[in-house]
Amino acid sequence: MSSTEPRRTALDALHRSLGATMTDFAGWDMPLRYGSERDEHNAVRTRAGLFDLSHMGEIAVTGPAAAALLDHALVGNIGGVKPGRARYTMICREDGGILDDLIVYRLGDTEYMVVANASNAQVVLDALRERAAGFDAEVRDDRGAYALLAVQGPESQGILASLTDADLDGLKYYAGLPGTVAGVPALIARTGYTGEDGFELFVKPEHAVELWQALTKAGEGAGLVPCGLSCRDTLRLEAGMPLYGNELSTSLTPFDAGFGRVVKFEKEGDFVGRAALAEAAERASAQPPRVLVGLVAEGRRVPRAGYAVVAAGEVVGEVTSGAPSPTLGKPIAMAYVDPAFAAPGTEGVGVDIRGSHEPYEVVALPFYKRQK
Repeated sequence: MSSTEPRRTALDALHRSLGATMTDFAGWDMPLRYGSERDEHNAVRTRAGLFDLSHMGEIAVTGPAAAALLDHALVGNIGGVKPGRARYTMICREDGGILDDLIVYRLGDTEYMVVANASNAQVVLDALRERAAGFDAEVRDDRGAYALLAVQGPESQGILASLTDADLDGLKYYAGLPGTVAGVPALIARTGYTGEDGFELFVKPEHAVELWQALTKAGEGAGLVPCGLSCRDTLRLEAGMPLYGNELSTSLTPFDAGFGRVVKFEKEGDFVGRAALAEAAERASAQPPRVLVGLVAEGRRVPRAGYAVVAAGEVVGEVTSGAPSPTLGKPIAMAYVDPAFAAPGTEGVGVDIRGSHEPYEVVALPFYKRQK
């Protein structure tokens, strides 16, 4: 197999049998959609959707100094995470630039699982291995050890509860517990990225097909449908969640991106990027950087990443993500804009779409919040 061949998940043949439109995503052949992306999106908002997320990058960090290594390597306070809980955090370069945003699960006293974005998994793995020097801890590439399925949407708990006796009611947001789903051993997590309640199931690749089929059968009465990457993107956009490569990059620090809260200066010891991030925090308080805002179109034209945000003929920002919003029925975008134009309701803001300045309303993120 040549290095240019995309990797395939354990569910590849199943996706094709369902008629999925496949696409190359971060070196993986992934389902973009199975039918209508709008229908898939709406299913997650109103019922439930089933996703293959096996392209995500799992990295095990184990050993007596696992917590100390992660506190040194990442910007968050990972030693403070209790077993069974998860934390959203970031890994930065020495200059403060964001290498990736991550979810870290504490599986045991000395056992952690770091989940990186597919496009950055190797970069994160290399950085953790490099930063592990001098720590009594092991960094292991576990990408081949897991398939990852996700059930997202208001009906997801009911569907999953019919297949497991794990305590789903007791499973908090940003937590994970070992259990058995449809007879398959799984790490059951609850860190949904869609704006809806949802569960992620980490299983051995050889169990992926039987679990997918069991979930499909269990979800028949609840309107569960298979969902691809396309609706995953519109769901996370409506939920105001950043995507690496769009809202986050090495050219931005967490403070530039409006995620300064994930940097924990109060934790003990040095961590990679601390000095640069302290300077970035100071700069941000003295002169606020551009602010990540929501934009809602007044017309029908869809903004795309890289389009200029304009006001009174001047460029005042840049779109990072844009798409038609099935829930709002209008095109929406996330954009970094100058602070003077960041307040919700700011007048006179537009997006330059191929030379035409289309009017947009500035709104607070997220665009969509589920009803509790």
